[in-house]
Amino acid sequence: MKLALGVACEAAANAQADASQIPSVFSSSGGDGHICHEICQALALSTREVSPTRFANSVHNAAAGYWSIGTGAMVESNVLCAFDASFTAGLLEALTQVAVDDVSVLLVAYDSEYPQPLHAKRPIPDAFGVALVLTPQRRPGSLARMDAALSDLEFDRLPHPELEALRCAFPAARALPLLRLLAARNCGTAILEYLDVSRLQVQIEPCA
Repeated sequence: MKLALGVACEAAANAQADASQIPSVFSSSGGDGHICHEICQALALSTREVSPTRFANSVHNAAAGYWSIGTGAMVESNVLCAFDASFTAGLLEALTQVAVDDVSVLLVAYDSEYPQPLHAKRPIPDAFGVALVLTPQRRPGSLARMDAALSDLEFDRLPHPELEALRCAFPAARALPLLRLLAARNCGTAILEYLDVSRLQVQIEPCA
Protein backbone atom coordinates (compact mmCIF):
# COMPACT_ATOMS: atom_id res chain seq x y z
CA MET A 1 0.00 0.00 0.00
CA LYS A 2 2.91 2.35 0.70
CA LEU A 3 4.18 1.68 -2.81
CA ALA A 4 0.75 2.31 -4.35
CA LEU A 5 0.36 5.60 -2.48
CA GLY A 6 3.93 6.62 -3.33
CA VAL A 7 3.57 6.21 -7.10
CA ALA A 8 0.09 7.79 -6.97
CA CYS A 9 1.44 10.89 -5.23
CA GLU A 10 4.32 11.17 -7.69
CA ALA A 11 2.05 10.85 -10.74
CA ALA A 12 -0.43 13.42 -9.41
CA ALA A 13 2.38 15.87 -8.57
CA ASN A 14 4.05 15.49 -11.98
CA ALA A 15 0.69 16.06 -13.71
CA GLN A 16 -0.05 19.05 -11.44
CA ALA A 17 -3.34 17.36 -10.60
CA ASP A 18 -5.32 18.04 -7.43
CA ALA A 19 -5.11 14.68 -5.66
CA SER A 20 -8.31 15.41 -3.73
CA GLN A 21 -10.33 16.01 -6.89
CA ILE A 22 -9.19 13.37 -9.37
CA PRO A 23 -11.11 10.07 -9.70
CA SER A 24 -8.92 7.01 -9.41
CA VAL A 25 -8.59 3.40 -10.49
CA PHE A 26 -6.49 1.08 -8.31
CA SER A 27 -5.52 -2.24 -9.87
CA SER A 28 -3.61 -5.07 -8.22
CA SER A 29 -3.22 -8.76 -8.96
CA GLY A 30 -3.35 -9.72 -5.29
CA GLY A 31 -3.19 -6.83 -2.86
CA ASP A 32 -0.72 -6.96 0.04
CA GLY A 33 1.02 -10.33 0.02
CA HIS A 34 2.61 -9.97 3.46
CA ILE A 35 -0.71 -9.23 5.16
CA CYS A 36 -2.32 -12.16 3.35
CA HIS A 37 0.51 -14.37 4.65
CA GLU A 38 0.08 -13.12 8.24
CA ILE A 39 -3.67 -13.77 8.17
CA CYS A 40 -3.10 -17.29 6.84
CA GLN A 41 -0.61 -17.90 9.65
CA ALA A 42 -3.13 -16.69 12.25
CA LEU A 43 -5.85 -18.92 10.84
CA ALA A 44 -3.51 -21.92 11.01
CA LEU A 45 -3.19 -21.54 14.81
CA SER A 46 -5.60 -23.18 17.23
CA THR A 47 -6.79 -19.77 18.50
CA ARG A 48 -7.52 -18.51 14.94
CA GLU A 49 -7.30 -14.90 16.16
CA VAL A 50 -6.99 -12.43 13.29
CA SER A 51 -5.91 -8.86 14.03
CA PRO A 52 -8.72 -6.43 13.12
CA THR A 53 -6.10 -4.05 11.74
CA ARG A 54 -4.53 -6.79 9.62
CA PHE A 55 -7.97 -7.81 8.36
CA ALA A 56 -8.88 -4.21 7.45
CA ASN A 57 -5.63 -3.87 5.51
CA SER A 58 -6.14 -7.19 3.69
CA VAL A 59 -9.17 -6.12 1.68
CA HIS A 60 -8.51 -5.25 -1.93
CA ASN A 61 -9.65 -1.64 -1.68
CA ALA A 62 -7.36 -0.77 1.27
CA ALA A 63 -4.91 1.27 -0.83
CA ALA A 64 -7.75 3.28 -2.39
CA GLY A 65 -9.18 3.86 1.08
CA TYR A 66 -5.88 5.18 2.43
CA TRP A 67 -5.53 7.37 -0.68
CA SER A 68 -8.95 8.87 0.03
CA ILE A 69 -8.08 9.47 3.69
CA GLY A 70 -4.62 10.88 2.99
CA THR A 71 -5.66 13.25 0.21
CA GLY A 72 -9.16 14.09 1.41
CA ALA A 73 -10.55 12.78 -1.87
CA MET A 74 -14.31 12.29 -1.92
CA VAL A 75 -14.50 11.55 -5.65
CA GLU A 76 -15.10 8.18 -7.27
CA SER A 77 -12.49 5.43 -6.87
CA ASN A 78 -12.71 2.04 -8.54
CA VAL A 79 -10.71 -1.01 -7.44
CA LEU A 80 -10.22 -4.10 -9.56
CA CYS A 81 -8.25 -7.30 -9.86
CA ALA A 82 -7.77 -9.42 -12.99
CA PHE A 83 -4.83 -11.60 -11.91
CA ASP A 84 -2.02 -11.23 -14.48
CA ALA A 85 -4.22 -8.98 -16.64
CA SER A 86 -4.71 -6.44 -13.85
CA PHE A 87 -2.70 -3.56 -15.35
CA THR A 88 -4.40 -3.75 -18.73
CA ALA A 89 -7.83 -4.14 -17.14
CA GLY A 90 -7.12 -1.08 -15.02
CA LEU A 91 -5.96 0.90 -18.05
CA LEU A 92 -9.15 -0.02 -19.94
CA GLU A 93 -11.29 1.03 -16.96
CA ALA A 94 -9.45 4.35 -16.61
CA LEU A 95 -9.58 5.13 -20.35
CA THR A 96 -13.30 4.32 -20.41
CA GLN A 97 -13.96 6.81 -17.61
CA VAL A 98 -11.88 9.47 -19.38
CA ALA A 99 -13.80 8.98 -22.63
CA VAL A 100 -17.31 8.58 -21.20
CA ASP A 101 -17.25 10.97 -18.24
CA ASP A 102 -14.82 13.53 -19.76
CA VAL A 103 -12.75 13.62 -16.58
CA SER A 104 -9.10 13.11 -15.68
CA VAL A 105 -8.39 9.77 -13.98
CA LEU A 106 -5.48 8.53 -11.89
CA LEU A 107 -4.52 4.93 -12.65
CA VAL A 108 -2.45 3.06 -10.05
CA ALA A 109 -1.27 -0.52 -10.63
CA TYR A 110 0.85 -2.34 -8.07
CA ASP A 111 1.96 -5.78 -6.92
CA SER A 112 3.52 -7.14 -3.75
CA GLU A 113 5.51 -10.28 -3.11
CA TYR A 114 4.25 -13.18 -0.99
CA PRO A 115 6.43 -14.82 1.69
CA GLN A 116 6.83 -18.59 1.63
CA PRO A 117 4.97 -20.91 1.30
CA LEU A 118 2.61 -18.73 -0.79
CA HIS A 119 5.59 -17.49 -2.78
CA ALA A 120 6.12 -20.99 -4.19
CA LYS A 121 2.67 -20.80 -5.80
CA ARG A 122 2.74 -17.10 -6.70
CA PRO A 123 6.43 -16.20 -7.23
CA ILE A 124 6.25 -12.40 -7.49
CA PRO A 125 9.85 -11.46 -6.60
CA ASP A 126 9.36 -8.01 -5.02
CA ALA A 127 7.09 -4.98 -5.08
CA PHE A 128 6.35 -3.06 -8.29
CA GLY A 129 4.10 -0.08 -8.96
CA VAL A 130 3.19 2.30 -11.77
CA ALA A 131 0.81 5.26 -11.93
CA LEU A 132 -0.49 7.41 -14.79
CA VAL A 133 -2.74 10.46 -14.93
CA LEU A 134 -4.98 10.24 -18.00
CA THR A 135 -6.79 13.39 -19.17
CA PRO A 136 -9.53 13.95 -21.77
CA GLN A 137 -7.71 16.95 -23.29
CA ARG A 138 -4.08 17.87 -23.73
CA ARG A 139 -2.70 19.89 -20.81
CA PRO A 140 0.65 21.55 -20.01
CA GLY A 141 3.04 18.73 -19.24
CA SER A 142 1.09 16.09 -21.17
CA LEU A 143 3.42 13.42 -22.55
CA ALA A 144 1.38 11.91 -25.35
CA ARG A 145 -1.99 11.26 -26.93
CA MET A 146 -3.18 7.70 -26.37
CA ASP A 147 -5.71 5.69 -28.37
CA ALA A 148 -6.57 2.12 -27.43
CA ALA A 149 -8.54 -0.77 -28.88
CA LEU A 150 -8.81 -4.50 -28.28
CA SER A 151 -6.76 -6.62 -30.66
CA ASP A 152 -5.96 -10.23 -31.48
CA LEU A 153 -2.34 -9.42 -32.37
CA GLU A 154 0.54 -11.00 -30.46
CA PHE A 155 1.52 -8.93 -27.42
CA ASP A 156 4.85 -7.11 -27.29
CA ARG A 157 7.91 -8.59 -25.68
CA LEU A 158 10.78 -6.28 -24.77
CA PRO A 159 14.10 -6.59 -26.64
CA HIS A 160 16.19 -6.21 -23.48
CA PRO A 161 16.30 -9.51 -21.51
CA GLU A 162 16.36 -7.77 -18.12
CA LEU A 163 13.29 -5.66 -18.90
CA GLU A 164 11.46 -8.61 -20.41
CA ALA A 165 12.14 -10.64 -17.27
CA LEU A 166 10.73 -7.75 -15.24
CA ARG A 167 7.65 -7.53 -17.48
CA CYS A 168 6.97 -11.23 -16.98
CA ALA A 169 7.63 -11.24 -13.23
CA PHE A 170 5.11 -8.56 -12.20
CA PRO A 171 1.55 -8.22 -13.49
CA ALA A 172 1.81 -4.43 -13.07
CA ALA A 173 4.97 -4.48 -15.21
CA ARG A 174 2.88 -5.48 -18.22
CA ALA A 175 2.87 -1.69 -18.56
CA LEU A 176 6.54 -1.64 -19.64
CA PRO A 177 6.02 -1.72 -23.45
CA LEU A 178 3.78 1.34 -23.06
CA LEU A 179 6.15 3.09 -20.65
CA ARG A 180 9.05 2.43 -23.03
CA LEU A 181 7.26 4.35 -25.80
CA LEU A 182 6.38 7.20 -23.45
CA ALA A 183 9.95 7.47 -22.14
CA ALA A 184 11.43 7.52 -25.65
CA ARG A 185 8.91 10.16 -26.81
CA ASN A 186 8.36 8.10 -29.95
CA CYS A 187 5.25 7.55 -32.04
CA GLY A 188 4.37 3.89 -32.02
CA THR A 189 2.08 1.12 -30.93
CA ALA A 190 2.31 -1.06 -27.84
CA ILE A 191 0.42 -4.35 -27.81
CA LEU A 192 -0.19 -5.08 -24.14
CA GLU A 193 -0.74 -8.55 -22.72
CA TYR A 194 -4.31 -8.93 -21.50
CA LEU A 195 -6.52 -12.02 -21.86
CA ASP A 196 -5.97 -15.31 -23.67
CA VAL A 197 -8.46 -14.22 -26.33
CA SER A 198 -7.51 -10.52 -26.68
CA ARG A 199 -4.78 -7.97 -26.17
CA LEU A 200 -4.89 -4.17 -25.90
CA GLN A 201 -3.38 -2.17 -28.75
CA VAL A 202 -2.29 1.29 -27.58
CA GLN A 203 -1.26 3.94 -30.11
CA ILE A 204 1.02 6.68 -28.78
CA GLU A 205 1.57 10.10 -30.35
CA PRO A 206 3.96 12.26 -28.28
CA CYS A 207 3.05 15.84 -27.50
CA ALA A 208 5.46 18.37 -28.98
